[in-house]
Amino acid sequence: MRKVNLGLIGLGFVGMVHMRNCLKLKSAKVVAAADLSQKALKIARERGVKELFTDYNELLKQPSIDAVLVSLPTYLHMPCAVSAAEEGKHIFLEKPLAGKLEDGKEIISAVKKHGVKLMVGYPFRFSSTFQDLKQKIETGALGDIQVAHAVNIGAGPFFHRAESATPKPVPEWWLKKELSGGGALMDLGSHLINLTRWYFGEIKSIKAYLGYRFNFDFEDYAVCIANFERETTAIINVGWFSQKAAIGIEVYGTAAHASGYYHSPNKAITAMQLILGKTSKFFAPYLKEVSHFVDCILKDAHPSTSGDDALKDIEMIECAYRNQISLEQIRL
Repeated sequence: MRKVNLGLIGLGFVGMVHMRNCLKLKSAKVVAAADLSQKALKIARERGVKELFTDYNELLKQPSIDAVLVSLPTYLHMPCAVSAAEEGKHIFLEKPLAGKLEDGKEIISAVKKHGVKLMVGYPFRFSSTFQDLKQKIETGALGDIQVAHAVNIGAGPFFHRAESATPKPVPEWWLKKELSGGGALMDLGSHLINLTRWYFGEIKSIKAYLGYRFNFDFEDYAVCIANFERETTAIINVGWFSQKAAIGIEVYGTAAHASGYYHSPNKAITAMQLILGKTSKFFAPYLKEVSHFVDCILKDAHPSTSGDDALKDIEMIECAYRNQISLEQIRL
């Protein structure tokens, strides 16, 4: 059985999730990893990854690698993805595609020029909860969807502070708009804009109210109003202000209404599952998405969460940033 040789670029929180999942795939082999952290590389070595690099460009030059999973800060997505495409590597890239529309277009151009596959990481699309809700919408069981309310509230870059007795610093790039591309709307909004577009088609217009609870120069929460071509209106709420996560969507149709929520994992149960080498329900969609990516390479198929699709998400986010409204306008 042919296996896809994978290289992991970036071994932060999500990068480690991808490494654990990729090591479980029978159709893939993790042959290399790159990260600036020697501690992270040590963990990869202990898990059996042989080729380790502090410079991802050295990883990309390895002829044995078929594809890479990129879990780098947003501002590094474009240079890394373009370099990967130039080296002929298929690419799984964490969302958002890029921090700027121009960078996203450059990634898409490089991918098409060099004939490699690009998949963007949107795990909600691989959640059975959200897949079941999509089926209800598509079968017409709910009638025409008139209104939807989507929410993605959490702690954002501050989440690890609640899980340690010793506060850990937030990586600098998170706190600089020119590096992150934006705040909560770019980070969490990309998930929900992609999800609602998957449900309701393309967005005709979108406006946003941006909130600044922590007085940064970027928003830490946002409320968007999106109107879709199928005549659905969605209210999209995102925020970094709560240590208790809330992720889900409610849809209201002319025949019935339904909801789907992506529940946060129980820490004790998740820890036990990790010790036993199992995948928790919360992280199952992450395993499914990398499995889909590998299958697309083996079968020469197009990934379901494509680069072109992710580029439209960035376009809508930038449109929302341009079309800001006041709190008074929301209340009206």
